[in-house]
Amino acid sequence: MGSSASDSAGGGRGLLFPAVAAVLALVLVGANPSAACYPRVFSFGDSLADTGNYRFVYVNDTSAPVLRPPYGETFFHRATGRFSDGRILLDFIAEELGLPFVRPYLSGRSAENFAFGANFAVGGATALGPDFFRARGFDMGDQVHLDMEMKWFRELLDLLCPSDLSACSDIMNQSLFMVGEIGGNDYNIPLWSRMPYKTVRTFTPSVIAKISSTITELIELGAKTLVVPGNLPIGCVPSYLTTFKSNKKEDYEPDTGCIGWLNDFSRYHNKLLKKEIKKLRKRHPAVTIIYADYYGAAMEIFLFPNRYGIDYPLVACCGGGGTYGISATAICGYGDYNVCGTPKTYGSWDGTHPTEAAYKAIARGLLQGTYTQPPIFTTTSSCAKLAELGSSAEYKALSDL
Repeated sequence: MGSSASDSAGGGRGLLFPAVAAVLALVLVGANPSAACYPRVFSFGDSLADTGNYRFVYVNDTSAPVLRPPYGETFFHRATGRFSDGRILLDFIAEELGLPFVRPYLSGRSAENFAFGANFAVGGATALGPDFFRARGFDMGDQVHLDMEMKWFRELLDLLCPSDLSACSDIMNQSLFMVGEIGGNDYNIPLWSRMPYKTVRTFTPSVIAKISSTITELIELGAKTLVVPGNLPIGCVPSYLTTFKSNKKEDYEPDTGCIGWLNDFSRYHNKLLKKEIKKLRKRHPAVTIIYADYYGAAMEIFLFPNRYGIDYPLVACCGGGGTYGISATAICGYGDYNVCGTPKTYGSWDGTHPTEAAYKAIARGLLQGTYTQPPIFTTTSSCAKLAELGSSAEYKALSDL
């Protein structure tokens, strides 16, 4: 990741799509913004939500596999900067809300480019800044983090309402804000570097505090509806299953084959996050803060994979082989890697990120099931489509984290 975010972001803004791209996006995805549940979506997060900012932040990292095939092969038939074989969760949510795909912020330059919102998520982003980790003897490098994404958002508000930020009040109170998923890389990078688990676990309160302060900042700017996702079950992720492979049967969940103690860690993060959201709701009773249970929605895949047509829930479609589809000598798009013939039957795309099929299943659980609290279809009276989805919900939450 050659250049710093601050240097390369400016360069990336020179490689800009014309305003007509927004119109083309509508044609491509069949969206009808005039009938949308929300007029726009603003998204923050990491690679699970990145729709293309990575290429603009790390302009010198031309060798990054995500910037070339086989990434994007399933839906777009080209690499778009999404860390998957096709659409990601944010794409499915935008489609169901009646909006085009959420535009990467760093790909636009005019107010017209962001008529339907903007996405600030970047692959590799953390909740906490690099100084937090350096103070604890771990150098993350100059990763994008939530404070940087919020800085970009403020810059966008200056673009949309150059004379007076108060003129953006309608934009703020009518839009849907996706605050995450974020925080996963605050744990992933140290854990994969073999930092002791007990040390990494101590980061969680700080991660939650940063997410909370970001939510508060957005509310102070006028946000009225925010979706805050929890973390996925990392014990079911092939890269973790490979790194922490164990000969002890008791380390694995009998129903899923996932590593139990890692899933316990995800639940710990989510428990603290839900507790913090509860506090925020009390402080801001006029604001709707929705908890998105990514963990519960994803666990449906690992418990009942056949329900979603997934035959290999714990195996990467694209990678270097081995029990979980990945190896130390080859990764998806780099080295002597393999690509499966049917990504829709796999739970993981590259060993770290879900396939389009898995993202679609998670989105279904959020929009049709009971994995948003409160249910997302109850948060707006102007969205008949969401209400219809809610009334046809087929799935029940496995547990209340």
